[in-house]
Amino acid sequence: MGLSENPLGLYEKALPKGLSWMARLALAQALGFAFVEMSIDETDARLARLDWSAAERAELRAATAETGVRVPSICLSAHRRFPFGSHDPALRAQAREIMHKAIALAGDLGVRVIQLAGYDVYYETRDEGTRQRFIEGLRWAAGEAERAQVMLAVEIMDAPPVTSIRAWQEYAVLVGSPFFGVYPDLGNLSAWNAEVSAELECGAGRIVAIHLKDALRVTPDFPGQFRDVPFGAGCVDFAACFRTLAAQDYRGPFVIEMWTEKSAEPVVEIAQARRWLLEQMRLAAAPGAPA
Repeated sequence: MGLSENPLGLYEKALPKGLSWMARLALAQALGFAFVEMSIDETDARLARLDWSAAERAELRAATAETGVRVPSICLSAHRRFPFGSHDPALRAQAREIMHKAIALAGDLGVRVIQLAGYDVYYETRDEGTRQRFIEGLRWAAGEAERAQVMLAVEIMDAPPVTSIRAWQEYAVLVGSPFFGVYPDLGNLSAWNAEVSAELECGAGRIVAIHLKDALRVTPDFPGQFRDVPFGAGCVDFAACFRTLAAQDYRGPFVIEMWTEKSAEPVVEIAQARRWLLEQMRLAAAPGAPA
């Protein structure tokens, strides 16, 4: 079985904004996707999902049942605004409340994975205190997730401290939970690290899911570009990544991460991206492909 047989999903923000969940999932199904990854970001509109009523939660469950398109993961980037490592105790309290509500929402919706941002802080200055508070927050969150049987997975990010799988491993040792995995983003990983295949090998057996996007590499003179880089125009060697993942028998999901919800032709762009990525997987699996 090749990687093209792995579950392939789509990030919610790729789809047109303002759709109902029924329409969103139906469109994803028409485009050939098995699932959609929900976003709960730092905006008030998406944070409000944490307080959905029982009827609103039931509506999403009904949409998944009718369409057959799952919502198995949440991209919880709200901690960028409300970080565990903040100098402000009020923000830290909000970080825990968000985490608690997200785990409860996941349980109600049947979500299996909550992706966490690998930032101790984002809008504040980092220091040893922010790092230690981040670790404390992750330990607490992992304990809550264990009780709820929901997996947490830290994304390899566009800013420190978690810019590599090796960096995630340091936190994984400190957290010490089987419910604390890693969620590589091939764009972010490639922008920061020259030896991407070696990084992916470090994560073997602990990779929960993988984001597919392209990026431009970070250099001493350039901060990198982590969004809106067309597939094939960036630094990601997708074929090499796919060969590495196939060699370690990775069978988990892939999520195409795009921000085309406001695009003039998002459906066209999504379809093109899907075709291009599946072709990269097939090329990587072709007999005689470079090791």
